[in-house]
Formats: sequence, C-alpha cells, structure tokens
Amino acid sequence: MIDDYVSLLVKWNSTINLVSRATLPDVWTRHVTDCSQLLDIAPASGRHWVDLGTGGGLPGIVVAILSSELAPHRRITLVESDKRKIAFLNVVKTQLNLKVTIAEGRIELLPPLRGDIVSARALAPLKILLGYVSRHITPGGMALLPKGREYKSELAAARTGWRFSCEPVTSKTQAGAVILRMGNIVHA
Repeated sequence: MIDDYVSLLVKWNSTINLVSRATLPDVWTRHVTDCSQLLDIAPASGRHWVDLGTGGGLPGIVVAILSSELAPHRRITLVESDKRKIAFLNVVKTQLNLKVTIAEGRIELLPPLRGDIVSARALAPLKILLGYVSRHITPGGMALLPKGREYKSELAAARTGWRFSCEPVTSKTQAGAVILRMGNIVHA
C-alpha cells in the first residue's frame, strides 16, 4: 500500500507542490522512512493520532497505512487547509481505502481534536508549533515533532513562552536531525 501512496504522491506532485521536487529521487528515505520512524517512538496505547498541517500526507498517510496493521485500533486525523492538498488526500483515502478523517481548515480555528499523539512535520518553528499542538493534544498526550539540526535553538526559543518535557530522539534518516518527544505542554 505504501508503494501505491508513493506513486500517487509522485504523480500529483507534478501539478501540486506536495514535496520538494528535489527530494523525489530519494522519496523512500527522505519521506517514507523519515515518517515511519515516528511509529517506533509513539506510544502503542495512543488511540487518536492527529497530524497537523499534513500537506501531502507526511507523516499522516504513512502513519495511517502502517497503523492499519500495527495498531488497527488507532484513529488518524489529518489537518490541512489547502484545498488542492485536501483533494489529493481524499484521492489517497479513497484509492487506498484508508480509514482517516480529514479535518479541513486552519489549525488554530478548528475545535480541539484531542489527540493522544500529535505530529507535525516541517510546519512551523517550535515556539509557534507548540500553540497548535497544545490546542489539539489531550492531557497526558505526546507530541512527535521532527526537527532539523537547529532544534536546540528552537527549543531555547520555545522555553521563553512554554513549559514542557522533551526527549530528543536521534533521526535514523538525517544526520543531526531529531524527533522531539514532548509532553506536559503548558503556555508559561
């Protein structure tokens, strides 16, 4: 099923900018494997996964495909405001028969989605992202936020307005990158 998703992603990317064209030759490592590693550190007990700013479904669609076998109890909600990307997500949902919910609208305007797990990839600097995450995470939930080499400066900036627990997990796909496992997110 991942093969089918990648085919759709590549096909649609020629008309809608879902991912950088420069990353397409390395789509498996740069996108699929990069997103699938979130499942390795996600709590197995998480029943509702919310992916903020899912764009072309990264990591949300990858998580949904893999969760259909690994965690069939899990609900997946994809949050996106771009109508063209929503059209793509609906095609993927239908063609791959995925049980995902697509929440259309701006993250900050949607009613709280109450995810046990909240992810966001390449969406915003951490200080801004924590406002989105805190709106849509359940008390006791976990945020999984992939960040690049500059994650330490993002963490320092975020600490000026937020309190949180954080465990940086080394990325398996990008040198210097991490996935921030975050919880107890409270505006200071």
